[in-house]
Amino acid sequence: MQPTHIMALDLGTTGNRAILFDASGQIAAQAYRELTQHYPQPSWLEHDPRQIWQDTLWAIQTVLAKAQVSAKQIAAIGLAVQRETCLLWDKTTGRPLHNAIVWQDRRTAGACQALARDAAEIYCRSGLTLDPYFSATKLRWLLDQVKAGRSDPVDPENILAGTIDSWILWNLTGGAVHATDHSNASRTMLMNLSSLSWDDWLSDHLQVPLSLLPEIKPSLGYFGETQLDFLEAQIPIMAILGDQQAALLAHGCDRPGLLKCTYGTGCFLVAHTGNEIARSQHQLLSTVAWTAADAKPGYALEGSMFTTGACIQWLRDGLQIITTAAETDAMAAQVADSGGVYFVPALSGLGAPRWDMNARGAFFGLTGGSQRAHLVRAVLESIAYQVKEVVQAVQNDMHDADLTGLTLAGLKVDGGACQNDFLMQFQADLLGIPVERPAVLDATAQGAAFAAGLASGFWQDYPQLVASRTVDRCFYPGQGSDQAVAHFATWQKAVERSQHWIE
Repeated sequence: MQPTHIMALDLGTTGNRAILFDASGQIAAQAYRELTQHYPQPSWLEHDPRQIWQDTLWAIQTVLAKAQVSAKQIAAIGLAVQRETCLLWDKTTGRPLHNAIVWQDRRTAGACQALARDAAEIYCRSGLTLDPYFSATKLRWLLDQVKAGRSDPVDPENILAGTIDSWILWNLTGGAVHATDHSNASRTMLMNLSSLSWDDWLSDHLQVPLSLLPEIKPSLGYFGETQLDFLEAQIPIMAILGDQQAALLAHGCDRPGLLKCTYGTGCFLVAHTGNEIARSQHQLLSTVAWTAADAKPGYALEGSMFTTGACIQWLRDGLQIITTAAETDAMAAQVADSGGVYFVPALSGLGAPRWDMNARGAFFGLTGGSQRAHLVRAVLESIAYQVKEVVQAVQNDMHDADLTGLTLAGLKVDGGACQNDFLMQFQADLLGIPVERPAVLDATAQGAAFAAGLASGFWQDYPQLVASRTVDRCFYPGQGSDQAVAHFATWQKAVERSQHWIE
């Protein structure tokens, strides 16, 4: 039977999704389940790996049934995952040894502070800022828990470690393949960015044995085949990428001068820098874009902002001042401005370009006249302000390196929060450049599908795939630009006051 579709598995922070793309690159069907968030202590966040796996199985079955497509018609699977989230499991039983620790989790801040003298060397080797965001200190914490707190000791020879892609790949292949790709490995703080291999020095200093870690493979290429009883055929897994790298690929950002911003749980602005490692002087990360066996590796600069869409979720689930994320659009437009209220979205500390693990969230400027709409608008504006800081950092790095070819003429966006018209217009006003929103906001899944389709030969022409994407709307700077820029400076003052809150 001739393959007719590509399947993308998009395993994110707040939910797990399967999407089928047809031969024209359009969505044929999708299935999604929200993922339970576990908060055992303040600043801690965990996911149940078993739920992620069960939801993945459900999504695969559901999306095939919706499209009335059989496994024999799927040319390949592409996998995109939340990065840095990591876990340990027993390879003999398949049982996780603890909940997965999510990338937003801050429990290892103290461990990072103890490593402060090694920060420069860690950055030189990994391209990453020393921060609890990344996987290495999380894995060390998990290993310590396994050693100290179990009544049924686990043989160290049976322990496997990995990020969510490795966990799902291992399960999809029936325990046959323990692997990851360069884009995810580059987020662990254990991979050498130059050699594209696990680094002995990082392993020793961060106390994570390399023997536990998965094999690193090119992002586009053969990883194994599914071993699932409910599928009538084995499906090759032909691409694995970190979610932000997948979105970069979907937008066609495969060379210097192109960048995108994903508005999801966090905001992630990524600029492709070509086949050479670019080093930032303004607190951005150097990372892998993606790799393929028959091509030079692609690198990128990234600004990671931890709490953006998660702020809106907090308004809904934590403060309970909204019932749906969608209503924030109209609510923010009800008031002329934020009424002097500013929000610092440091619910998980601050990422780029400040990198303050001890900052905490705060509202500033509250008065007796502050209303619910002002708070909502302040939260939305804070998302755009964060992106503005990172765009400035990218522009400064471009200027310092005299990279005139990287002039920022526009911003490509994706992710759930970019459905908010108020936010996108405010972002365009604040940046002073057009903001382009595609019709398909699931760029993460789309990028994973494009990668798997190209690697499997289902598609041949990458530029044509990108050109086939439809633009939903382009937001241009308007009359609110001057006001937005003026308020940005006040917001920065609020951020400075929220920094170093935790001693």
